[in-house]
Amino acid sequence: MSESGQPRGEMTLRTVAMPADVNVNGDIFGGWVLSQMDIAGGIPAVEAAKGRVATVAVNEMKFVRPVQVGDVLCVYTWVERVGNTSIAIGLEAWALRRLGGGREKVTEGLFTYVAIDENGRPRPIPE
Repeated sequence: MSESGQPRGEMTLRTVAMPADVNVNGDIFGGWVLSQMDIAGGIPAVEAAKGRVATVAVNEMKFVRPVQVGDVLCVYTWVERVGNTSIAIGLEAWALRRLGGGREKVTEGLFTYVAIDENGRPRPIPE
């Protein structure tokens, strides 16, 4: 995971945090951020697997800073490793703070996806 002021990987998803997604403290639900990261992680996993994948594990998830309503959440991804049937995707989520507040890393994680066939069973990942 990147500790510098620059995101690691490729920007894969960009979305705006909306008022419907807040918790009682007024911050965006961590589950909403997690779901955006899962969506983003599935994109390079599908590309690497050359087909359908399913999320099998959130191996690591660290919430660094809260996301606020109006922030633009940018999720960056990279392929960490490829196994016989599974793919580990590294992710960082950065918030572009509304009203010119700059960019901050808000979340990082490592998700594992498994390549599946038309019956939902694991399948080998092509070379």
